[in-house]
Amino acid sequence: MISSLLFLTDTDTTLGFVSQSSARLDQAKKRPAGKPYITVYPTLASLRRRYRIPRSFRKRVRRSRRQSFITPQGYSFRIVQDPRHRLLLERLEWAYSTSANLSGYSYDESYARSVADVVVEPLGQPTDPSHILFLGRYKLRRIR
Repeated sequence: MISSLLFLTDTDTTLGFVSQSSARLDQAKKRPAGKPYITVYPTLASLRRRYRIPRSFRKRVRRSRRQSFITPQGYSFRIVQDPRHRLLLERLEWAYSTSANLSGYSYDESYARSVADVVVEPLGQPTDPSHILFLGRYKLRRIR
């Protein structure tokens, strides 16, 4: 079943694991269960089917590049602009995304390849993670 597969891919921000199963991501990263992941969407329309974005930030979310957001309800999301990564997400419709490393450690390609079910080639180099912004009711606050 495709929803439980763990993909290693060059995401729009860095090299990462992508899956619809948060349990598989917890197992691959060896991190405690219950810690939330960023949900990535291929389009704004697919995001709107699940979450409501505060009116004052809709234009910012629509035009964002390499930025993740947290809503006042605690949901975190990112809309993908990279065409290569978007192809995978269009097939999945949505997915959880995280960096391809053990929790608290730096990237190790041999470990990432051994844990992943599917490796989407070609893999690039790890880069900086996305910025995370908290969308309050009226104010915007930078988390990372």
